[in-house]
Amino acid sequence: MLKDTIKKLAADQLNQTIAIRRHIHAHPELSFEEHQTCAFVEKHLQEIGITNIQRKANTGLVALIEGKNPSKKVIALRADMDALPIVEQNDVPYKSNKEGVMHACGHDVHTSSLLGAASILHAVKDQFEGTVKLIFQPGEEKIPGGASLMIKDKALENPRPSGIVGQHVMPLIDAGKVGFRKGMYMASADELYLKVIGKGGHGAMPETLVDPVLIASHIIVALQQVISRNASPKVPSVLSFGRIEALGATNVIPNEVNIQGTFRTLDETWRAEAHQKMVKIAEGIAEGMGGSVDFEVRKGYPFLQNAPELTDRAYKAAQAYLGEENVEDLDIWMAAEDFSYYTQEMDGCFYRLGIRNEEKGITSGVHTPTFDIDESALEVGAGLMAWIAINELMSEA
Repeated sequence: MLKDTIKKLAADQLNQTIAIRRHIHAHPELSFEEHQTCAFVEKHLQEIGITNIQRKANTGLVALIEGKNPSKKVIALRADMDALPIVEQNDVPYKSNKEGVMHACGHDVHTSSLLGAASILHAVKDQFEGTVKLIFQPGEEKIPGGASLMIKDKALENPRPSGIVGQHVMPLIDAGKVGFRKGMYMASADELYLKVIGKGGHGAMPETLVDPVLIASHIIVALQQVISRNASPKVPSVLSFGRIEALGATNVIPNEVNIQGTFRTLDETWRAEAHQKMVKIAEGIAEGMGGSVDFEVRKGYPFLQNAPELTDRAYKAAQAYLGEENVEDLDIWMAAEDFSYYTQEMDGCFYRLGIRNEEKGITSGVHTPTFDIDESALEVGAGLMAWIAINELMSEA
């Protein structure tokens, strides 16, 4: 059976997939700076025997693996390649060799898994009909998101896939398992930047001042009513402020206070309404207290929606490949992913790859300096992607 062939290929090449992951991990590059990573991926694709490769969005790649009757159906597989500005604290042979830059979100896993899947698919291309489009994208971690730039550079065209599949590491799921969710899955994400302007001076003479610290405090508290009293309880929403700068002193009130935060939700209509409400509330409070506020809403990624039919087929394919006990149902996740741009264009399925191993102490979350994976997960990461792609090409949908 083809499934058994894929499993054997994934197992046989595991050491190579691990070596690829470790190379990428040791040589991380920040968003939109993935020049060496892109060249490494292109070289490896060529070594596999894949020649139909195009550069996209400067540091992205698109490649095609054509089976029999290539135009019958096209499915896309996606991986992201960028790292984060984090100082790695792991003591491992493949530790980042670039100070302050680390693959702390598993994009090294995504890229090496897709390269592994590419090797498998190329090896069995005479056993399936259709085409698999491989998308290696830059800049998932940074607005405007590499996915949006890949789409603008026509990465989804010539040929256009019927759907797209992506996977992402999940430290809450044990290695050897995966997770899926149909429908709404991940939130939109917008960055909020507020500059509250007042009139500073000596803290002992408040009657001569317009205190931007006090104004900022009222704004932060009042904006929470956008969630508690304006958002429908049926629509998940999060408003958080993580940075406040008031560069005064114990007896010095500054002229301005700078605030940074994030707003996330799972409804695009409410998202736009919330932006307007937040700005109006902040401006009203600042004006009423004698100051002013510059409020910038920097729109980030849209919400991510998994197409029910495609996700159901991928879910069942995973059950057949791994066993039902190794496929979990996921809950809504309020983090954001630029894979959502693809799901605005076509049917998409974004699932989770388990990488946790408590016995080995591998439990750290993404975006932390101690993040790592149980590398046995790469066998599933490569093999399952290849199997889902072939299963989708064989589907009549």
